[in-house]
Amino acid sequence: MSVLLIAIGAALGAPLRYLTDRAVQSRHDSAFPWGTLTVNVAGSLLLGAVLAVPADPGVTALVGTGFCGALTTWSTLSYETLRLARSGARRHAYANVLASVVAGLGAAFLGYAVVAAF
Repeated sequence: MSVLLIAIGAALGAPLRYLTDRAVQSRHDSAFPWGTLTVNVAGSLLLGAVLAVPADPGVTALVGTGFCGALTTWSTLSYETLRLARSGARRHAYANVLASVVAGLGAAFLGYAVVAAF
């Protein structure tokens, strides 16, 4: 049953990631991957909030593993960072890694803290 819940969550998270990424990136005239940063931080915030709730394992599978797992994307972060570095935009590449890790972890902690406070 968990595999089915994960698949359902991923089926919702992956298209949302793509659509959000394209919508955000279309508003920036920059090589910096703002769309990927946005979905990764938003997914980290949601995952932190989900982990703060004493939820059924099925909910965690659906929302945490499935939805958040498909919404966020380490592989795209890696690809875009390498693309930036190879094109000579090394400062953007370093900024992408630093911003993604710091903002992602910060968002996860914030999501957890806000939900745990209630």
